[in-house]
Amino acid sequence: MFLDEQEDIPWDAMLYVTGHINYGGRVTDDWDRVCLLSILKKYYTSDILEDGYQLSSSGTYTVPDMGPLQMFKDYISNLPLVDAPEVFGLHENANITF
Repeated sequence: MFLDEQEDIPWDAMLYVTGHINYGGRVTDDWDRVCLLSILKKYYTSDILEDGYQLSSSGTYTVPDMGPLQMFKDYISNLPLVDAPEVFGLHENANITF
């Protein structure tokens, strides 16, 4: 509805709905909430619409350029089966705790 009913993408509203309403009720620690919102801000930004936007420093996780549906399916099927912490902006040491 946010995307269909408005001319511009309401990034702040989408961040609020996802970070505070959908997941916020499950996050009880204030620092965990800060972490959650920081991760979401990496995805809910107008920069993500730019060609070549990278979600990780290694380049494994990027936002594909516009193209046919099959291109997106191929991109998704070639992603690692287990997500590395880098996709969430975390250091590799996050796997130690995991």
